[in-house]
Amino acid sequence: MANSTTIAAAAAQSQTQDGQQGALSLAQHTPSLAGSVLECPDGFGGSLLIRLQNMSATADLGVRLDLKQIALRCRNTEFNPRRFAAVIMRLREPRATALIFASGKLVITGTRSSHNSSLATKKVAYVLERVGFRPSSYINFKVQNIVGTVDVGFPVRLEGVAFAHPTHSSYEPELFPGLIYRLVQPKVVLLIFVSGKVVITGAKTEEQLVEGLRRVFPIMLEFRKMSVSSLPGGGTKDVAKDDVGDEAASSGGGGAEEEAVVPSLPPTGGGKGKGGIGKGAPRVRRGKDLQNVAQNST
Repeated sequence: MANSTTIAAAAAQSQTQDGQQGALSLAQHTPSLAGSVLECPDGFGGSLLIRLQNMSATADLGVRLDLKQIALRCRNTEFNPRRFAAVIMRLREPRATALIFASGKLVITGTRSSHNSSLATKKVAYVLERVGFRPSSYINFKVQNIVGTVDVGFPVRLEGVAFAHPTHSSYEPELFPGLIYRLVQPKVVLLIFVSGKVVITGAKTEEQLVEGLRRVFPIMLEFRKMSVSSLPGGGTKDVAKDDVGDEAASSGGGGAEEEAVVPSLPPTGGGKGKGGIGKGAPRVRRGKDLQNVAQNST
């Protein structure tokens, strides 16, 4: 009896040690404790708020997985090999979606911080251990993409940005309403809209996200679109309309008495003369002829 108790205790202790080693291997990546909002200095003593919308991370468990067993024995899973060759597992806390492949690779999406991505990876590995799979001691956790949004607070002239920075920007409003601005260092892509809203993607760290906005914000500020209320007098001047009015006033309206224009009509046929114009063609009356007609009628 004592021997069986000792064996059971030793087995439990070995399982605990294996679980601790797995937890330590999963904790090799030191996650950032930043929340879902980042601050970027605007260069004028203030700051812009970048809201993290989505984060994608990958990891490798180092062991082959039976996706059918995982789909049958785990909750909140979806597996349809005809449509997608991976098990889709949805976590509630932290709220994330995990794609589990048969090779042992994981893709974690839907989180808003690297800390939550790392925590979701640990939770998936723990669930797979409970099912019967033991991940290897090495977990290659890496953040692949971070998506953030920011509102600079003023409209931007996208045509000016595209004309001044043709090597970095691409603007085709017929296909996409935003301007695509690609930075080389850091390697991020910014989608800039006329309203001043910006979507930043392609960053692998929160620092790259902030640095990308810090580099592009002065360009957006340079091509800031001025509102009507900021102009002197609080309105705009229609130059073309004023010029037309001035020309009409300077001419005095005397051109109306020179000639009354009558639209030409096609010949009625049967007439004789040059160009096929006969008696049926209308006569163009000059200004003096119109005056004589008016006097005779009175």
